Formats: sequence, structure tokens, C-alpha cells
Amino acid sequence: MKGPRPAVPRPSRVRTRSTAVVAFAVLAAMVPAASSVAGTQEVDTELPYLCAFPTGRFPAEVRISAAFPDRVEAGEAISPAGVTTTVELPAEAVAELTALEAVSARAATRLTVGVAQSEAAAEATWRGTAEPVTLPASGPLTLTATGDVPSVTGRSDGALAFSAGNLAVDLALDAAEGATADPGALTVDCSPERDAPEELLLATVQVGTDEPGGSPSPPGASPSTPDPSSGTPGGGEDRQGDRAPEVTDAPSGAAADRDAPPCRYDAEHPPTPASLNAYITGHTNVKKLKGASLLPPSCMLIEQGNPVDGPPDPDHLIFDTASHGDFHYQGRKQTPPFRSTFLTFGFTPVTATMVLEQKGTVTIDSRIKLRLSDFRTITDTYVRAPLTLRVTALEVNGTPLDVGPACRTETPLTSADPDPANHPGDHLVLYGRGEQDLGLPATGYLLLSGGTLSGEATIPAFTGCGADEDLDRLLTASISGPGNEILQVQGQTCSIANPVFGDEFNAPQCTSDLQPYVIPVPER
Repeated sequence: MKGPRPAVPRPSRVRTRSTAVVAFAVLAAMVPAASSVAGTQEVDTELPYLCAFPTGRFPAEVRISAAFPDRVEAGEAISPAGVTTTVELPAEAVAELTALEAVSARAATRLTVGVAQSEAAAEATWRGTAEPVTLPASGPLTLTATGDVPSVTGRSDGALAFSAGNLAVDLALDAAEGATADPGALTVDCSPERDAPEELLLATVQVGTDEPGGSPSPPGASPSTPDPSSGTPGGGEDRQGDRAPEVTDAPSGAAADRDAPPCRYDAEHPPTPASLNAYITGHTNVKKLKGASLLPPSCMLIEQGNPVDGPPDPDHLIFDTASHGDFHYQGRKQTPPFRSTFLTFGFTPVTATMVLEQKGTVTIDSRIKLRLSDFRTITDTYVRAPLTLRVTALEVNGTPLDVGPACRTETPLTSADPDPANHPGDHLVLYGRGEQDLGLPATGYLLLSGGTLSGEATIPAFTGCGADEDLDRLLTASISGPGNEILQVQGQTCSIANPVFGDEFNAPQCTSDLQPYVIPVPER
């Protein structure tokens, strides 16, 4: 993401007023990207589609979300981030699937996106995969697919428009355990109900100057927005060739070039038969500032524990598993840096860089309860992480403000622990629950498959902030306090000893170089 270009350094009076605005700098990692990070536009568009099933066409709601830059330099690739395609199929469509004796579905989506600039256009395919879902007994079915998408590079200056087009949903259907019929697979082809190109516009990104070929590009729209349903987007072969935007497929198989830090074991961190790795991401609210922080994808190296017998229960078999993990970023136990730029007082750009540093082992305690009456499994997991928040750099209107080498919270972030006697000390607590009926896919959070964890944290007072002036009290008054909600998403783990690279029956869990295949997308 690109922030605003730093202004020419102002006179020394900027330095004297920087104390008044530095408190807001911590917001750099604690506010929604759409409203605070200059240079980024978040798209969240809901469109009506018609989807073809064996017995007819049914309406569906398709929601497309992604983050685009507002502007790029000429020749710079545009890589949409956080792309999510959510498809809600109506009850009539679900009945079509249950008529095939399906009880659950695994979905993959292929969304055609038209990209157009001036009089030339091309197409990109946004692919996504969704977690397995159980078909509802009544009501609609929601499929949420995420994945990496191709980058697009404009061939000239001017607005480059992205528009939604046709959608294919590939469904792998599963029958109940013991069923005699195999529901097989089904591809559902969907097309937009709207046919006006401007109604299908997702985003417009300015490339280079505002005047492509000497003609001004109208703001907020592009005269070259393609018709996504057309086989020749943009109107024909004479508009293609060297002038068409260049579409580069998203990488697959290896994680080295993906939008996430490397996440692999090495000679200094050798794996064991119990080693897993996974990416995590999420949002953290800051109650005082009424904002939210986007936590970047971060690598976690995990050692899975062995299950032991839990407390006796006449109705359940209970097993407890104690695992532990460490953040892993450039050999250190921390997250990647948070770096954001935003406008304070509506005109002063402030850039801050922060990290979460691990001050002890992250523990992952899971209790598995198998109900004897119907073999339903419920897994409750508590993750306890001792993490301090450190501010490493600040810039106000392009002028660096020296926070010193040790600006951080006095103690780790804290949560109310449900079992303080066995887990003393300051640490963050996150909770997740997973449920699974016999023969059906699991829902919720499980260590192996990932999912959503939530919690609430108190941000402690700051210390050691300011090389030239004491900023501790200012940051503490602006940021520190209780009631800060956290929503964390963990992706599918990669088992180093038993990697799954994916085939016609199984979704990939590991890349070819044994990194996590799935990079999760934060939820709100």
C-alpha cells in the first residue's frame, strides 16, 4: 500500500507541535485502512447474480471485497489484497443440492474481472477457495471464498478500471457417512443481473498522470469500463495487443512471492514430527480511539502436544492437548512491523511503525469432548500469548520523530484468564470453539484447520518513549486502557511430517517448500 508522499520538511515549529500529534501516531496500526491509510481504497460491493442449476436459474447475492491502491506509478503492478468473494445461494438452490443427497459442500470460485484502460481491455480471473460447509436444513447457503489474485499493470497513464463479470462456483458435494449414492460435483455458472458496465465497476486506480494520451481521465469513472459479459472485453481485437493491461497470474505452489512473510522451518528452527506452521491475521479494536488495527499476516511455528485423559465425565470422553508456539519473523519472536500513514487533524500526515514482541511461550490449550450419545465433538481452545507493543519509528509530515530504541508497553497486553491459578502472569487470552458432527466437516476453530479466535485486552502504560522529550504519559493517555476487542484468524496449518500438497480430493495445505498454503483474510 502506498501512503501520501511526504511533504517538504517544514520549519522547526513542526518539531515543537509534534508532541501534540504524536499520540495519534499509534493510530497508524489501530484504525481501519479505508478511513485512515491514505492511498488505499477498500471495496465492498454487493451485486445480484443469476445462477444456473439443473432445474433452472436462481437469484444469488454476490459480495466482493478487496483493497486497491488509489494510485500507482506508471509500470507499477496493481495487486488487489484481501480479496473475498461471498456467494449466498437461496433456499431453492440448496434444495437442488440436497436432492442429490449431499449434506456438505466444498466450494471454489472463479470470478471474471474486466480490466480496462483508455481504449484497451483484458480479463483477469479471481480464484478463491472456501471452507467446507454443512448444507442448512432450511434457508440460504453462504460460501465465503478467499485466495490470491492476478496482478494487473497498465500500459499507459490514466485510470484503470476493474469490473465484475461472470462467476463460476465449483462445488464438490459430500454425502452422509454410509450413504449409497455419491452426489459428485457440480459447476454452477452465474452471471450479473445488471448489464450496465458502470453498475459493475469495482474500483478505479489512477496510473501515472491524470491525462492518458493527452486526454483527461474523468474522476471516479472510466469511459473504457468493459462489458464483463462480452467475450472480447473492451469491444474487440482492435483494442487489444500492446495497449491492453498486462495480467500476471498469482503464484501457486510456493509461498516465496506471496503477500506474506516467509513461514518455514530452517536449520536454526528444525522441525519435529509434531511441527506445524500457520499464518495468522486479524483486527484489534482500540476502545479509546474508536478505531481498529489491521494485524498483518504473521508466521507461527507450532509444536502440537499429545492428547491426555481429561476429567471423568459420564456423558463424554474428554481429552486435553497442550501445544505451544512462537512467532517467527526474520529469526525473531515477533510479528512483522505495522507501518501505516494517515492524516491527523485532516491535513498532517503521520507514519508509524510498530511490532508485537513475544515475551514468553505462546500456549495453546485444547479440551476435546466427545459426546457418547451421538459422537458429536466439541473442542474449546484457549491461546495465551505474552506480547508487548513496541513503537519503532514515527514521522510527522515527513519529519522523523525519534522515539528511541525502547518505546513499548511496560508489560504485556493482558486479558482476564478463566484459569488464573494455573496460568499466572500477564498475557493475552484468545478463545475459539470448534464443533463437528459425525461424518460432517468441522465448523469453528480447530488448531489443525484454523478458524476465528476472539478476546479482549487491556493495553498497559507506555515506557521508554522519546529520545528528546518524554512521550510516555501522552501515549498512555491516548492509547492505554481496557476493553480492546480482538478478532484473530488462523489459517490452515501445514504439517511438516505429513504435508498435503493438494489433489482432486484434497485442498492444498502446504506449498512445495513446506510453508502454509493458506494465507487467511482478516474478518470484521
